Amino acid sequence: MFAMNKSFVLRVSTVAAIGGLLFGYDTAVIAGVVGYLQARFHLSSVMVGWAASSAIWGCVIGAMLAGYLSDRMGRKKVLVITAILFFISSIAAALAGDLTQFILARLIGGLGIGAASMLSPLYISEIAPARNRGRLVSLYQLAIVLGINLIYFVNLRIAALGDEAWNVEWGWRYMLASGMLPAVLFLVLLFFVPESPRWLIARGRKEEALDILKKVNGEEVAPVVYNEIVDALRHETGTLKELFKPGLRMAMLVGAFLALFSQITGINAIIYYAPEIFKSAGFGAESAFMQTVIIGVVNTLFTFLAIWLIDKAGRRALLLWGVTGMIVCLLAVGLCYHYHFGGAWLLICILGYIASFACSLGPVPWVIISEIFPTKNRGVAMSFATVVLWVGVLLITQLTPVMLEKLGGAKTFLLFMVNAIVLLVFTWKRIPETRQRTLEDIEKSWTRH
Repeated sequence: MFAMNKSFVLRVSTVAAIGGLLFGYDTAVIAGVVGYLQARFHLSSVMVGWAASSAIWGCVIGAMLAGYLSDRMGRKKVLVITAILFFISSIAAALAGDLTQFILARLIGGLGIGAASMLSPLYISEIAPARNRGRLVSLYQLAIVLGINLIYFVNLRIAALGDEAWNVEWGWRYMLASGMLPAVLFLVLLFFVPESPRWLIARGRKEEALDILKKVNGEEVAPVVYNEIVDALRHETGTLKELFKPGLRMAMLVGAFLALFSQITGINAIIYYAPEIFKSAGFGAESAFMQTVIIGVVNTLFTFLAIWLIDKAGRRALLLWGVTGMIVCLLAVGLCYHYHFGGAWLLICILGYIASFACSLGPVPWVIISEIFPTKNRGVAMSFATVVLWVGVLLITQLTPVMLEKLGGAKTFLLFMVNAIVLLVFTWKRIPETRQRTLEDIEKSWTRH
């Protein structure tokens, strides 16, 4: 006799969310590396952007392939592959003898991170019960910020081991090599979680799926959820074309828009280039690294707030309030640059922006994108949305050094503010509330309207 096992659901969701820790760790490690890498290989601002964004190109490709592969091989198997790719990349990037080798190594890691960025929230959404799916998928965003926070601290400790010359020659290599540890952790833990029950049903493995659903939902509710999934699958063709039909077409627009604007409102300009931003504002190198650690702590604390609120206040309310806070803080950052208010004022404004992002635009897009697509083609649809997200990351990562150099800090952050205003209007007009609803009910709501 099965009973709903909360610890089972939490354990499985936490393991899947470690894919987010790899995401945060791998993408934010560049914040500590890029300054020393620039000195080591004598890079221009354009090449700094290329070195920082090289992993993101791999992420775009990884996200593009992950949906197709996971729909055929299974969510769990592809997640195992992502952990292996990240492990290989950490070693290869640390041993790179020139910029080309570094970029190739980062591309390999990007393939794994891009795939995991789509698959981890998808897997959690497919296994979590409706009443707390928002909180469980938000664990993925929490893992991202913990990964960012962890690597900021690791970078700080490694940078303190030697002087500038030592860091230019060796320190950045140790920063990159440290990524092997979370990769191994993720790989080992994946062998202790089941496959997605919705994927199993789509593949005809119904007994396995029902056993997992009983563990998740309990003996009485599991058959109801099972029948809803079977009914939804019966009315789906599983083609990408289906997602562009009337009704579901709006789901694709919402997913792609949220994915893109979660990135082009400036978060990665701060996450990836925080030490360089603070140095340009007058902080010393050691102080700049410490401010970056403070950013990571604030990001983590307010992500916990989002996890507490997301199934209470709802996804849409968090977006509206959080993006409004981001707009105010981006305006303040722009004014700080314009009037040369560095130091504490700039730090406070950036921390306000980070707090607003962390409790809204950080976790909410991952939750909504994992909820709104049909089961048969959820993998492909999430791949599409996640590719759009990584294109946004790529644009910001590549262009931020150039924008800061050519436009200056004030115009750069005011441009991010304009993007946030566009997102706020779109959220008000087009994004529905999805909390406390089954995935199948959300799917039907698109076609009803």
